[in-house]
Amino acid sequence: MASSSDKDKTLTQRAMRRVLGAPHDLHDPHVFHKLSLIPLLAWIGLGADGLSSSSYGPEEAFRALGDHAYLAVFLAGATALTVAVISYTYSRIIQHFPHGGGGYIVATHMLGENAGVISGCALVVDYVLTITVSITSCVDALFSYLPLPYQQYKLLTAAGMILLLVVLNIRGAKESIAVLTPIFIVFLVTHALMLGYGIFGNLEGLRPLANGIHTDLKSDLSTIGSVGILLILLRAYSLGGGTYTGIEAVSNGLQIMREPKVQTGKRTMLYMAISLALTAGGLFLCYLLVGVSPSHGRTLNAILADNLFGQWRFGGILSLITILSEGALLLVAAQTGFIGAPRVMANMAVDSWLPHRFSSLSDRLTMHNGIVAMGIAALAMLLYTRGSITALVVMYSINVFLTFSLSTFGMARFFVKNRKKQAGWKRQLVVQLIGLALCLTILAVTVAEKFLEGGWLTLVLTSLLIGLCYMIRRHYTTVRTQLAQLDKIMSRMPPAKPIASEKVNKENMTAIQLVSSYNGVGVHTLFAAIRSFPGLYKNFVFVSVAVIDQGAFKGEEEIGNLKKATEESLTKYVELARTLGFPAEYRMAVGTDVVETGAELCERVSREFPRSTVFSGQLSFRLEKLYHRILHNEVAFAIQRRLQWRGITNVILPVRIGLARPAAQPPSALPDRLREADTER
Repeated sequence: MASSSDKDKTLTQRAMRRVLGAPHDLHDPHVFHKLSLIPLLAWIGLGADGLSSSSYGPEEAFRALGDHAYLAVFLAGATALTVAVISYTYSRIIQHFPHGGGGYIVATHMLGENAGVISGCALVVDYVLTITVSITSCVDALFSYLPLPYQQYKLLTAAGMILLLVVLNIRGAKESIAVLTPIFIVFLVTHALMLGYGIFGNLEGLRPLANGIHTDLKSDLSTIGSVGILLILLRAYSLGGGTYTGIEAVSNGLQIMREPKVQTGKRTMLYMAISLALTAGGLFLCYLLVGVSPSHGRTLNAILADNLFGQWRFGGILSLITILSEGALLLVAAQTGFIGAPRVMANMAVDSWLPHRFSSLSDRLTMHNGIVAMGIAALAMLLYTRGSITALVVMYSINVFLTFSLSTFGMARFFVKNRKKQAGWKRQLVVQLIGLALCLTILAVTVAEKFLEGGWLTLVLTSLLIGLCYMIRRHYTTVRTQLAQLDKIMSRMPPAKPIASEKVNKENMTAIQLVSSYNGVGVHTLFAAIRSFPGLYKNFVFVSVAVIDQGAFKGEEEIGNLKKATEESLTKYVELARTLGFPAEYRMAVGTDVVETGAELCERVSREFPRSTVFSGQLSFRLEKLYHRILHNEVAFAIQRRLQWRGITNVILPVRIGLARPAAQPPSALPDRLREADTER
C-alpha cells in the first residue's frame, strides 16, 4: 500500500514523523521478527521494574525490623522464596495463556469478567504509579548530588522524563529499550561487584553473624516470645512487598516476545527471578555482614556502597556510580509501565471495558493511545503529589498484590478444573495455593498499614476506574444489542432472482462504499444509497481496510487470517449487490490507521473509477454526547474531510440507533426485503 509522500505532508506531520520515526512495512514478512524482543532485551525492558525495586523494597523491610535487625537473614530467605513462587506462577500463566494479558486474562477466563476487570484496573493504576514512583525516585537520586538551589527544578525534570519516555515508546518498544540498555548494564555490573565484595569479602564475619543471630533470637524468645517475633517478621516482610512489583510484567507483555513466545517469556521470567532474588537477598545479607544501620537522609544502599568501596583508590567515584545507576535504573523501570499498561488496556478494550480505540496500533505498530494515556495519567499523579516520593510510595504495591492474589487463585482454579488433562496438577495446585497465601498476607498487612497514610487513595482511584469500565461496557452492550437487531433485519436475503453477471463498466456511475465486516450497518448503507439515488449508480465497488490492532498483532498467521476474513466479508457484499442487479467488485488494503489507509484506498479507487462517489455509514444517536465521540470512532467524518480536500465527493449516510418510528418507504423498485427492513426500523 502506497503512503502519502513527504511533500504532501504538512510541516507538523513531517516534524512528527522525524520525532516518532517512519512507519513499519506491514507487508514485510519479517516485521514481527524485527520488532520482537529476545530474552535479554525483554529482561531489560520488562525486568527492570522488578530489579529496580531492590532499591527501596529491601530497605523498607529492613527498616521495619527496628532493633531486631538480625531477622533480616530470615527476610532474605522469605524474599527469595516469594520471588520464586510468584515467578513460577506467572511462568505457568505464560505457558497456559500464551497470547499475553497476564493477570487480567487469567482472572477473566478462570474467575469471570468481574474479577477480570478488577484485576485489569488494579494493574493499570499500579502501572501509573510504577511510572510516577520510578521517575520521582530517579529524579530524587540525581538531584541529591546537586546544590540545593537546583531542587526547584525537580518537578519539571520529572515531567520532562515522562514526556521523553512517551516519545521513545511511541517510536517502538525495541527502540526505547535499546536507548536504556546501557543504564541497565551499569546497574548490573556495579551491584554485582558491590554484593559480591560485600559477601565474599566478609566471609570471616559469617560465624560471628551466626552467633549473634542465635544470641539475639534466644533473647527475643525469652522476652517477646515466638508470636512477637513472627509478628515483627510478618510486618517487615509485608512492608517490603514493593520488592516484588514488576514480576507480572513479562506475562503482560508476551506479545512483543520473539518466537517461540512461550519459551522466550519463560526464559525472561527466569532471568528476572534469579536477578531479583539474588539482588534482594544479597542486600539483606550485606546489611548484616557490613553492619549497616539506617541514617537520616541517606539510603541503606548508599551507606553500604560507601562502607564497601570507601577504602578503595577510586572508591568514592565507584560508590557514586553505583548509587546513580540505581536512580537511573528507575528510569528504565518506568519503561515497564509504558510497555505493560497499554497491552492490558488493549486487552480490556477488545473486551469493551475501555474505549475500543485503545486496541488500535500506530504506523509504528505501537499502542499509541494507551502510551499517551499512561503519560497523561502519570503527569497528573506527579503534579497531584508534587513529586513527593513519600506520598507515592504509600500508594504503591497495594494493587499489584491484588492482581497477584487474583492470578494465583485463578491458576489454582485452572489446575483443579483441568486436573484430568494436567500431569502433576496436585503439585502445581500446592504451589499456587502457597503463592495465594503469601500474596493475601502481604496485601492484608499492606492495606492495614498504609490505608490511612494514603493507601486509601489507591483504592479509591481503582474503584473509580472499575466503575468507569462498567459504564463503558454497559454502553457498548446496549449499542451492540441494537446493532444485532439491525443485523437480524438486514440478514434476510432478498427473493432469489437472476444475479447480475456483467462486469463493472468503469465509464458508468459507480458507488464506492466503505465497509468493515459484513453486518447490518454495511447492508443498511447499501440500501440507503440505492434508495437515496434511484437509478443513478450502475456499479458498486466495496472497499475495506483490514485493520491490524492489538487483537491481530500476534504474528503473521493472525494477519493472514485477518486478510482472509476481510475478503470473505467483501465477497458477501459483492454477492448481495449482484443479487440486487448491480455489477460489483471489491478492493482492500491492510493498515493500522483506518482513516489514513481508508482515505488512500478510496482515492486510488476513485482514480480507477472516475465517475464515482464514495459512500460510508455512520452511527447516529438521537442526542449526541461527548462520550459518544470518545467511545465510537468517527472514521466516516475523518475520511470525508481528507477526501473532500482531495476533491473527492464523499456522502455519509446515517445509521440511526434506538429509533422506534419507521422511516420513509423505499421505492417499489427495490426488493420486498428492503421495504420490510426499512419499515421495521
